[in-house]
Amino acid sequence: RVPDAKSTSTLEVARQVYDGVDRRLRYDKPPGKLWGRGDAVWACESGFGNCSDFHSLFIAVCRSQGIPARFEIGFSIPTDTKEGHIAGYHCWAMFADGTHWVPVDISEAEKHPAMKEYYFGHLSPDRVVFTQGRDLRLVPPQQAGPVNFLIYPYVEVDGKPHDQFRSDFHFKNLP
Repeated sequence: RVPDAKSTSTLEVARQVYDGVDRRLRYDKPPGKLWGRGDAVWACESGFGNCSDFHSLFIAVCRSQGIPARFEIGFSIPTDTKEGHIAGYHCWAMFADGTHWVPVDISEAEKHPAMKEYYFGHLSPDRVVFTQGRDLRLVPPQQAGPVNFLIYPYVEVDGKPHDQFRSDFHFKNLP
């Protein structure tokens, strides 16, 4: 159900969208499925996905209601150790309430229901932002078309994306 944007504030509509996405999707990354592309239609149809699927759906519904929203991606840094391996990317969304950008992390709220209230309007401090937005054009422009989102190195060989390399990210907290 789409919220009635005429009778509620932007913050209230965004909260209804947040709650709706949380009810609709479950966090799951089964092998061989098409999760992780940030395809809002696919997320609606499948009922599951990862953080990019959750937040793409949130952004699509917000924008359909005239609420500016954007995608951010980066890494979560473990807080229980001073250095180590970073398992993979994490993303979240922001929406504009008229005065500032408000963060949401629905996939973390779904994985940690006790934190649902927190993740509407707050992000944990253990993250590093790499890029904002999707369908990115690089400089110089890539021949294969826009990059869905940029978190791992992007390489083209003869105008085609090349992904036969390994990315390995580590962190170290400095004193």
